[in-house]
Amino acid sequence: MRQPLIVKPGKRLYLYLLAGIVAFNSSVTPAKAGSRTGYHPISDTSTAPNGNSYFSISGKLSVYDSLHLKAAGLSKKVFTMALKGMAKLVKTRHIKDNLLAIVDFSQPSNAKRMYVIDLNTYQLVYNTYVAHGMKTGKLNATSFSNKISSNKSSLGFYVTGPAYQGSNGYSLRLQGMERGINDGAMRRGIVIHGADYVCEGLIESQGYIGRSWGCPAVAPEVSQPLIDLLKEGSCLFIYHPTTAYTSRSAFLR
Repeated sequence: MRQPLIVKPGKRLYLYLLAGIVAFNSSVTPAKAGSRTGYHPISDTSTAPNGNSYFSISGKLSVYDSLHLKAAGLSKKVFTMALKGMAKLVKTRHIKDNLLAIVDFSQPSNAKRMYVIDLNTYQLVYNTYVAHGMKTGKLNATSFSNKISSNKSSLGFYVTGPAYQGSNGYSLRLQGMERGINDGAMRRGIVIHGADYVCEGLIESQGYIGRSWGCPAVAPEVSQPLIDLLKEGSCLFIYHPTTAYTSRSAFLR
């Protein structure tokens, strides 16, 4: 701080106070979209200079063509829906911004309809079989529920929780994020786990894999590495085109 001026008696002095405005231009260059991994803090509202979230849906769409996901059976429409819901979760919750798991129940169970995609490294990490609930259908998934003991699959967006050892072996907890659609997943015990009935042998003998009590079960040989990859904060989207879901989901609006 400038010291006060002491004026000797008898001396005329005109003081002019000069006001200076110093402008500090403090600019921060944000990371490029997709360059951060790990967790976002809750209520993360960071934006790039163009006003968009760091998780850019348009920026991630290039992954679809690069990985030839159409040839693998996943439509661009479903992929875009998954990105849209994931973007909301990235903004509002602790969630990894690079891993996206999609289960496409519009495909029959004899198709490899589960996709685990690393959006940052442009890798289709898993494309594998996944079961639906025994009362959801046989070859095709047609009926869904959020109710306990329904033995049906639930659609919508989930965030993965911790892995644990349970009655079905090494398993992955799922937190349903859509009220009235899949938010009963924890109470119902809906988890990812390995199951012997998810195998090509059953496809050869009966035309479709076995069914679960509502869990998205996978083959035993892929369950542990898949669970370890997705645990603690990944986005899982289970899709079917039924209007009972698509017209109600806040994540798709």
